[in-house]
Amino acid sequence: MPHFICTTCGTQYAESPEQPERCPICEDERQYLGWDGQRWMTLDQLRADHTNRIRPEEPGLTGIGTQPKFGIGQRALLVQSPGGNVLWDCIPLVDEATIQAVNDLGGLAAIAVSHPHYYSSMVEWSRAFGGVPIYLHAADRRWVMRPDPVIEFWGGETKELHDGITLIRCGGHFEGGTVLHWPAGADGKGTLLAGDILQVCMDRRHVSFMYSYPNYIPLPAGAVRRAVAAVEPYAFDRIYGFMFDLAIPEGAKEAVRRSADRYLRMIGAEGDGA
Repeated sequence: MPHFICTTCGTQYAESPEQPERCPICEDERQYLGWDGQRWMTLDQLRADHTNRIRPEEPGLTGIGTQPKFGIGQRALLVQSPGGNVLWDCIPLVDEATIQAVNDLGGLAAIAVSHPHYYSSMVEWSRAFGGVPIYLHAADRRWVMRPDPVIEFWGGETKELHDGITLIRCGGHFEGGTVLHWPAGADGKGTLLAGDILQVCMDRRHVSFMYSYPNYIPLPAGAVRRAVAAVEPYAFDRIYGFMFDLAIPEGAKEAVRRSADRYLRMIGAEGDGA
C-alpha cells in the first residue's frame, strides 16, 4: 500500500489503501490548507518529475533540496562528521541518485528534525540508509503521521549526538522546536542549523521569531527570550536557515541577540521581563 504525501506541507503518512481524509498538520493554524483543497501524491509520482539539487555549503556541510519546489520548499543539510554523518531536517523526495550522492559523502548515521513541518518523508530516508535513528523532541510526538520504530524521541532541553553535535530545544514555533549546534562548522567557530525555529531574515543580517510564518502569528515575548537563552551557552559564528542561500555567514550570535532586542521592542515588550 502507498504512503501518501500531502502536497501542501510534504508530510508522508502511514501506508493506506486510500488517500487520507485530512492533513492535521495543514489544518493547524501554523500551516494552511492548500488553496485547491487537500491533495495527495505518492513518492513514485514525486520522483517522476522532481529531482534533488545537492550543493556544498561549506567544508563538511552539504545542502539537499528538491526542484522544482515541492511542499514548503525547505532543503535538508548533511553534516559530515567523524562519528557519522547527520541529516538535519528532511525533505519529501529521496531517490537513487540522492542515496548515491549521500553515500559518496560518507553515508548517513542519524537524522534529526527541527519541527513537524519538516518531518516530510523522514522514515523513508531512514529506511534508505539501513534504518538509521531519527531524533525528534518528545513534545512534538503527536505530529508524527508515519510512526516507526526508527524514531527516537528525546526529552529535556538538549541532546548530544556525537563529535559535540548537539540538539537544542528552543520551543516557540512548536513546543519541541529544535536547532542543531555543530561546533566544527564555520572553521571551528561553530554553526547553528536553525530551520525556521530562528528564522533567518531576507536581509541575512537578522533572525525573527514566529508562531506561524504563513499566517503571520507572532510569538510572545517570553517564548522569544527562552529561545535566545537556549542557544546563548553555545559558540556559533554562522546560522543556516531553512532554504538555500538563507544564512548569516558571520557574526550570527550577535545577530540573534540584536534581532531579539529589535523584536521585543517592536511588540512593546522591551524590558518588561515577560
